[in-house]
Amino acid sequence: MLKTYNLMGVPLLKRYYSIVDDAEAFVAAASRPQPLFVWANTLRTTSRQLTDVLEPDGYELTPLDWHPQAYRVRCQNGDKRLGRHWTYLAGWFHIQEASSMIPALILNPQPGERVLDLCASPGNKTALMAQALGNRGTVVANDIFWERIRPLRSVIDRLGLLNVSVTCHDGTAYPQVAGEFDCVLVDVPCSCEGTSRRFAGILKRAPFQMKKKRFHKQQLLLESAVRRCREGGRILYSTCTYAPEENEAVVDAVLGKLPGAVRILPVSLPGLETAPGLTAWA
Repeated sequence: MLKTYNLMGVPLLKRYYSIVDDAEAFVAAASRPQPLFVWANTLRTTSRQLTDVLEPDGYELTPLDWHPQAYRVRCQNGDKRLGRHWTYLAGWFHIQEASSMIPALILNPQPGERVLDLCASPGNKTALMAQALGNRGTVVANDIFWERIRPLRSVIDRLGLLNVSVTCHDGTAYPQVAGEFDCVLVDVPCSCEGTSRRFAGILKRAPFQMKKKRFHKQQLLLESAVRRCREGGRILYSTCTYAPEENEAVVDAVLGKLPGAVRILPVSLPGLETAPGLTAWA
């Protein structure tokens, strides 16, 4: 059952009121239940086939403006668990939050390229990038913890992704022997404030003082991505938090530490509203 929370007055959201256009709208958005989104695995089916099968079973699929194979899903017959449908088990589609799809789409890996997902588990972004490559090229999916490799491999196997290799290394010191990559995704561990639509309690257990500790690890991960990316390649840094300390401040620190090594590129997805990053905070 979907549940709406009242987060007005939560200290961790109040600290961002000065940098959003409308504080009440911001809190309302953070309080609404998380919708269900999927994308069609075009290695095994087509968007048309997927809708033709799911809609007669009571699922209403609404396409996303900025992702041609992605849909918002509503169940017309109450609470049906989409993850138990045979098409899910057969790897016809993958369930993923809409915002979580954005990094892979912006990074835009091309068939034949070498791609590194530095903090890959549970593998949602890895899978979307591997599909974009059309089972050509290579995606190296890395995670530091062995216990997180199993869910990563499960996603890869269910979707039939043949061009993914899995490694278990500390991403801050990813081995030089791996060579250079055309694209590196750095989706870093963070305070996860942006997941409050699924886990409202996250805003109560993300203490401010921890942000400084995360900042150091996040900076090291982004620096590692720069070392592993070829000249002229693309790096995308992403989090699921609002905190400037974990976003713009990390990027700014790496730009300052490695002058001339990287430059900021504009990003856009047709149909998706974006805004410039902050240049000052507190």
